[in-house]
Amino acid sequence: MPRRRKDDDGPSLFDWREERDEALAKVAANAEDTSPGFAEKARQFVLRFLAEHGPTAGEGVTDACKRAGIRPHDDRAFGAVYLKLSRDRLIEKVGQAIRRKGHGTSGGNVWALVEGGGRREVTE
Repeated sequence: MPRRRKDDDGPSLFDWREERDEALAKVAANAEDTSPGFAEKARQFVLRFLAEHGPTAGEGVTDACKRAGIRPHDDRAFGAVYLKLSRDRLIEKVGQAIRRKGHGTSGGNVWALVEGGGRREVTE
């Protein structure tokens, strides 16, 4: 994807957000094409899982979701799930974790339900 330039001095400080959102939109659309209803099923699963287990690293929630049979074509589709829940103020980052899939690198998020947060429609 070509980098957008604010001017000749280099990329805008906000380009990364636009690029992230564009990439997440593409992977989310592909997930829906290959697994219709994936995003909603995954969102509901994440909310139920966090309600039952409390704060959990995203990789752990993602793995549990996949074990429950909610699988996208690409694990990166879960990024759009977490972002939507976070923007809706249903979950929030409460810590960092060492990434198991990232060979022990930092940057894994620990997610928790937002107490008294946005709407919480969890269906069975």
